[in-house]
Amino acid sequence: MTMNKKLAAITVAAIATFASTPPASAADVSGSVGGAFSKGRTHVLITAGSGYAFDESYLVLGLGVTYYLIDGLNVGLSVESWTGSDPNMIKVTPSMTYVFHQNPKVNPYVGGFYRRAYIDSLPDINSVGARAGVYFTAGRNAYIGIGAVYESYIDCNSSVYRSCSDTYPELSFTIAF
Repeated sequence: MTMNKKLAAITVAAIATFASTPPASAADVSGSVGGAFSKGRTHVLITAGSGYAFDESYLVLGLGVTYYLIDGLNVGLSVESWTGSDPNMIKVTPSMTYVFHQNPKVNPYVGGFYRRAYIDSLPDINSVGARAGVYFTAGRNAYIGIGAVYESYIDCNSSVYRSCSDTYPELSFTIAF
């Protein structure tokens, strides 16, 4: 199965799983300090864009899910497919993020993550990083995230990788359930 077919299968499974979760009632949202970022809420994240690695440009498509443990604090898991150049990559990222949920229109966030990258014809590589940005309300339970990420590669071999750390922008679309 190609990586694009795997990503499509993962996408369909995740959307089917979380689309079947009933949305919070108006009483649940209005009674909670966190609103869409309150304890027990689930968000599905869709990421699309371009990336640059190994002196090549890539199409990056991703899907993730987060769950709010308490108001503002979530744990998440996401998968990204990097295709269109050689080598292809799949990145799996568990994360933790805090969203400052007090303002209903703009919600700053900070977080950290661990990432494992599976790279065709090269050893897998791990990284850790931090992110910060802001979510803007795009509709009832929909948000656009804009931020920046710092990522540092663990056990990085500078003779294989041009750089052992990166700073880059991120853009995401989130649907809250």
